[in-house]
Amino acid sequence: MGFGASPAELAAWANVPIDTVIDRLLNYETASTDHDSKIGLPEYVGITTQTGQPFSPNTLINDARQRWLFRIIHSQRPLEEKMALFWHNHFATAYSKIAGAVGQERATRMMDNDPNSLAGSEPGQIQKLRQFATGSFPGMLLAMAKDPAMVYWLDSQLNTRTRPQENFGREVMELFSLGIGNYTEQDVYTAARVFTGFNWQVIGDRASATESSYAFLYRANDHDTSAKEFTFAIYPDGGKVIPARAAANGEQDALDLILALARHPATARRLATRLYKFFVNETADPNEALISQMANAYLGNNYMIKAVLRTLFLSPQFRDPANFYQRYSWPVEFVAKAIKETGWTGFSVQAALTPLTNMGQQLFEPPDVNGWETGPGWISTSSMLTRMNFASTLAANQRFNLARDLQPYRATPERVLEYMLARFRTMPYPASATTAMTDYLRSTAWTGSDAQLQQRIPGLTRLIVGSGEYQFN
Repeated sequence: MGFGASPAELAAWANVPIDTVIDRLLNYETASTDHDSKIGLPEYVGITTQTGQPFSPNTLINDARQRWLFRIIHSQRPLEEKMALFWHNHFATAYSKIAGAVGQERATRMMDNDPNSLAGSEPGQIQKLRQFATGSFPGMLLAMAKDPAMVYWLDSQLNTRTRPQENFGREVMELFSLGIGNYTEQDVYTAARVFTGFNWQVIGDRASATESSYAFLYRANDHDTSAKEFTFAIYPDGGKVIPARAAANGEQDALDLILALARHPATARRLATRLYKFFVNETADPNEALISQMANAYLGNNYMIKAVLRTLFLSPQFRDPANFYQRYSWPVEFVAKAIKETGWTGFSVQAALTPLTNMGQQLFEPPDVNGWETGPGWISTSSMLTRMNFASTLAANQRFNLARDLQPYRATPERVLEYMLARFRTMPYPASATTAMTDYLRSTAWTGSDAQLQQRIPGLTRLIVGSGEYQFN
């Protein structure tokens, strides 16, 4: 339900019953949101500012990436960040296309603006995904339809009654809700007409990129006011036609369609399946009975994502050891888990940004509307080499802290390895691997001295974090 756990976090949760742990992680709304106030404090992972510039995650995209990694590592609401990452892939939107049109400052605001940073501005896209992370799915669909970054990403600003633009109308059904096979090409064209007039506008000081941002604007004159017929039910009584409306009321067309998509059984099953694969197992077919239970929880609880997650997290499948380590770690998950388990004193998340790109995942930059290729698509010769090199860099950086933590276990290589395999959570190693690790520790006569720990433990950490067994959740 998060991104791994530091030794201190594991100790804090050690004696809490599992049902209580799940309840607290799922119902995180009362947990602290002061993570940003801790940026720059010595006891937390570091950030790196551009030379001569203050840290500005609302206007500089690399600073925004650092802020998100900081939150992923330190948030008291880890499920919120986990779901934000999940939805970032589901509603894939890339910063680079937007920056090419409006510049890096405004594009960064569109992706991850904190509205407290600029009077009158609206939350960035990722902030909205946090807001709806476990909440109303139709609410999230509507928020994304009106999100300025999504408007430009899928060319909604070009969608007018005289020349409908189909990109958003297609993706809201194909990728965001129903899935392929549950709509027709005529539905795509009709959906495009539904969203005619959805546009954006600059707010704030137009002359200043850092003092202005974009917000949603409905242009009534661009809206198609005629009736719109679909091949699937739009209304609970089975009606398939959105009636003709005056242009001033045209936004209601979008709300009617979004509610229809959200309540459709195909959407319920698609979301249930994607969440099952994200949290439980992507290497085998999902448990059909559980998928049905999750879909029914969604349909029976006003389309709230939390109801789906609660059903999932309380299921036997979620706790079945056969499902442990059955999902390939996304690069962001790998980096966050490695930092949390290894340590972060004196380490900056800036050092992870280039490795993340080389591993195949740059935050705010999914490759296309389909998002990243997950599963085994994350793993290649080059990406694994990058993961191993990151493990080496991190372990070397934390060698003194690792050696300090190992003081009580220094007597024998066997005790050292036992501690390390408990600290770093991996799928089980074959006996040959653990023997090789012990042999590595014994490659010189074992004394357990501080110098030997500082030399050998970073190497052992690199071997573990860079191993194939560590690349799974």
